[in-house]
Amino acid sequence: MLNKRKEMTSGNLAFAEAMRQVNPDVVAAYPITPSTEIPVKFAEFVANGKVDSEYVAVESEHSAITACVGASISGARVMTASSANGVALMHEIFPIAAAFRAPIVFGLVNRSLGAPVNIHCDHSDSMPERDSGWIQIYCEDAQEVYDSVLLAVRLAEHEDVLTPVFVCQDGFITSHCFEPVEMLSDEAVKMFVGERKAKYPLLDVDNPVSYGSFTMSEYYFEIKRNQIEGMNRVPEVYRELTKELAEYTGREYPAIDAYRADDADYLIVIMSSATGVVKDVVDEMREKGVKAGCLRVRFFRPFPSKGISELAKGKKGIAVLDRSASIGGTAPLAAEVKSALYGLRERVPLQEYLFGLGGRDLYPRDAEKVFSRLMDKDFSDIVRYIGLLEKDEKNGGN
Repeated sequence: MLNKRKEMTSGNLAFAEAMRQVNPDVVAAYPITPSTEIPVKFAEFVANGKVDSEYVAVESEHSAITACVGASISGARVMTASSANGVALMHEIFPIAAAFRAPIVFGLVNRSLGAPVNIHCDHSDSMPERDSGWIQIYCEDAQEVYDSVLLAVRLAEHEDVLTPVFVCQDGFITSHCFEPVEMLSDEAVKMFVGERKAKYPLLDVDNPVSYGSFTMSEYYFEIKRNQIEGMNRVPEVYRELTKELAEYTGREYPAIDAYRADDADYLIVIMSSATGVVKDVVDEMREKGVKAGCLRVRFFRPFPSKGISELAKGKKGIAVLDRSASIGGTAPLAAEVKSALYGLRERVPLQEYLFGLGGRDLYPRDAEKVFSRLMDKDFSDIVRYIGLLEKDEKNGGN
């Protein structure tokens, strides 16, 4: 039953394979690069009889998420995927899904929002949805994508949570690059995820319920409070689930991946696939006697503020590297980290950086320069840019 197999596969195909093993009741999707492979591969599974899911081919991303919500509140286990402007088109429905407590699992393959049109990775599609009421998990590699799908199903459907989940991976970098991924047997996956037990399904005609009814101020506030409390229960529930999955896989995934951070003087805080570059540089800096470390934020919603503040205590300098901008404001990750550090008695110097927009790579030399500036106490009140084509001495670019 617990037999495992290892395959060379990509993040997209790992996600689709996990979907096959979960065998959701309904998948509604509209393809968009770079997440196209997920619904295409799953449609192949449906056509070949590998699953008995209902696959709904719709005319737009808006229709896809709407169909998913309808199926989910009817009691079905539901999954889908999208990217970039497809995600933006779904925006109207995301808060509705969350308010309906529809436990949808969504493969969000990160891609730049147009314009200009760009099919490569940054986080400008997922970050606008950070306040839509969905859980957000950001994966570093294909193995984590596979494992996170299984965790997301259980987490979303847990009766204390009942909140939809984005499982995010970097477009092309993770979604299309092949690497070894260890997969569980179908039997083990079925044992772990079980069957959905919907509490208030719309199609239970003997126990009628209403979804989406008009609500005045007498009740709206309480409904939102209940959503907030569901999100607040995520960390405790997730800790138990990742321990349970580790009994099958031997792998645990904390909300924060702290790499050589406990005794570090200098930290880079980052998310997703670019973390590997920073970890390599951390190892090189350690060999030179520099106490460098890295924090990878895996959960952006709910944000692990307490964990960040505990790991940041006593550091000589922190750099936060965002892969999306908040034009006219502080970038999303930096804003959350700053908020987390606010309660510390001793201020920790922090520098904001923006990198990788439109899929531009982060190189080891870039991370080395960030650490070098931290060591030199070279801080600026404004955001600095990494990897600009032109020299930008004023803002610290290049």
